[in-house]
Amino acid sequence: MLITPHQLYQESQGAAPPLLLDVRPAEEFAAGHLPGALHLDLWGISLIDTSDAPLRAFMWMVGHLFSLRGVTPDRPVVVYEKQSGIRAARAFWFLEYFGHPNVRVLDGGVPVWTAAGFDLTTDAVAPVPSTWHGDADDRLLATWNHVRGRLGNMDTAFVDTRSEGEYFGEVVRARRGGAIPGAVNLEWTQNLAADGTYKSAADLKAMYSAIGITHDREVVTYCQGGYRAAHTYLALRLLGFPRVRNYTGSWKEWGDREDLPVERPAR
Repeated sequence: MLITPHQLYQESQGAAPPLLLDVRPAEEFAAGHLPGALHLDLWGISLIDTSDAPLRAFMWMVGHLFSLRGVTPDRPVVVYEKQSGIRAARAFWFLEYFGHPNVRVLDGGVPVWTAAGFDLTTDAVAPVPSTWHGDADDRLLATWNHVRGRLGNMDTAFVDTRSEGEYFGEVVRARRGGAIPGAVNLEWTQNLAADGTYKSAADLKAMYSAIGITHDREVVTYCQGGYRAAHTYLALRLLGFPRVRNYTGSWKEWGDREDLPVERPAR
């Protein structure tokens, strides 16, 4: 799920190099990117209604963007950005959701790549589009209906990956502020070490165990729009959690819907 610069360099020199997807903003890609990388900025392409019809339409659109970049299941994919951030994690989650068998994140992103002594380039590579749209695995995704149905079920844990201000309802970014009832808060930035790589498995396990997030439970992650939630999804996947879902509609959907319950946690 993670790959180091030296591992990536070695694989890129082989007969079947991985497909590299740079998910940073276009201006950062244009200023310099990994050799052979293609640009794919998914920022702002979000879903705030996870009912069946809009969800399927949204996922078709995202799948089409991956196919335009030439993604196929028989070629490994490596995504990267300026660190092991939410852009890369969200692309990772999308590709796992679509059933890609071999997708990884360059741990630490561009700074770690250059610090290891490898160059960037401004040369452009034309993508070769494919027709692959994947085979969606709905076990990796949570909808508003799934979340509502699991409220109060001790087999399910909800991790709020937003800031404390958002979690406690002090920063309101939807019609209502607060949290999904029963959710525990651990901001996504806590997954990262100082150099922008993911923390060690031991450190991650200690953090999540301390807030009651254990392997025997289904875990649903959420934030404002499924970006930060994807980062914690990947952290838990690194720990081998067997049942993790990203609530892609997240607080923007939940907080806007007045028919869904809201909790205002106390500090």
